[in-house]
Amino acid sequence: MVRVTYPDLLGTERARDVLLEELPRAMDHGLAFCRAVYHTSPQGDVVPVGGGLDAGLPDITVRPDLDTLAALPWEPGVATCLADVVDPATGSPAPESPRDLLRGVLARCRELDLRPVVGPELEYFLCEPDPAGGWRRYGRETGVVYTAGLRADPDNHLLRTLRHVRDLNLGVLSGNHEFDGGQFEINLRHSQALSAADRAFRFKAAVKELARGEGRLATFMAKPFNDAGGSGFHLHLSCEDAEGRNAFDDPAGAYGLSAEARHAVAGILAHAPALAALANPTVNSYKRFGPDTLAPWLVDWGLDNRSAMVRIPPERGSGSRLELRLGDASANPYLLIAGTLAAALLGAGPAGGLRLRHRQVGRTADEPVRSARRAGGGHRPDRPPRQGLHHVLPHLQAGRGRALRATRHRLGVHRVRPPPVGRTPPSTAQPVPQGPSPPRSSHP
Repeated sequence: MVRVTYPDLLGTERARDVLLEELPRAMDHGLAFCRAVYHTSPQGDVVPVGGGLDAGLPDITVRPDLDTLAALPWEPGVATCLADVVDPATGSPAPESPRDLLRGVLARCRELDLRPVVGPELEYFLCEPDPAGGWRRYGRETGVVYTAGLRADPDNHLLRTLRHVRDLNLGVLSGNHEFDGGQFEINLRHSQALSAADRAFRFKAAVKELARGEGRLATFMAKPFNDAGGSGFHLHLSCEDAEGRNAFDDPAGAYGLSAEARHAVAGILAHAPALAALANPTVNSYKRFGPDTLAPWLVDWGLDNRSAMVRIPPERGSGSRLELRLGDASANPYLLIAGTLAAALLGAGPAGGLRLRHRQVGRTADEPVRSARRAGGGHRPDRPPRQGLHHVLPHLQAGRGRALRATRHRLGVHRVRPPPVGRTPPSTAQPVPQGPSPPRSSHP
């Protein structure tokens, strides 16, 4: 048996089991699915998108991609593979296909001789049946962040899951218990972007299937419990140049980063409100944000600062990279990676030197803060040009807002955070979250 799978727009696994003797026919003719699968909500409603209900619910054709074939370790006699989805009327990729959308962005990267490298980090909650009805968190121990073993995982769920996803060739690195009871994080090896998206998609489906086999429920919902933290989907991103070198590394550049890396950060910051629609795709996603959560709720960046939306880890050389901490675990891996790369390209592409149009800082620390008057559009000839990245980016570093009077704003809201009155600027550029109690975090 071969299980042929592909993602819908929400990142849900859609699939069909094909008898092995019928696989050649599936390769030649494809498998027919209703196109409205892309327009179906989590509740099973079909959303009236053009080309779906109004067109009589036409077909899409799904063809197995045997380059992705692998045996399912927990299902003897069953293999699985991903599929390519085409419009039978045109023979072209289906326009809703998330995998092909990512391929399109990667084609733009190749035009610039850049090969994005992505390392996904995903968190999830494991739930068990509640005798009173519904589901409750598996394991309710506290203080178990960055731990492993029976203390927080009395049934060794994590060990079994790690071994199975390793045997599925998903490039798993390691796993540990996270901040809240029943919460786990498993990290996947970095790789070329399409492979990273494929593996993250298959990883989420595998974890859910393995949990069902245990009589449990694994959820990648952003914030399933009001009294606990949320689950993130962090992306580590770098790029290789035509010679295979890390294009984000430059020992002589500011912060040890190349101009391409700094422009990529600027592109992601400038397009953060739009990127949030892909990184945080549900209403529940926005319950994860807030002060003292270590889930970023401001558009900012920082050097090894986990409170920032874009964190620059301390490694340099071949390890130079950025970490986008905006996404939550419910995000579609293909759309999140494609959107992040597209935003980075808008900063680091041929035009270069992206101006951060959604905010602006003064020329010196003594000038008042001024917000950008328009969120988009080009330079108007009757106004002086806005400052380039080399002026703006240092002032937007997380934690330097008060000392340098830089603008920071909530996601999607263009507003200036005024400098505090009567306070002495902090002496360090790396802030610690303030509050009467330690932050509730699922993102250490």
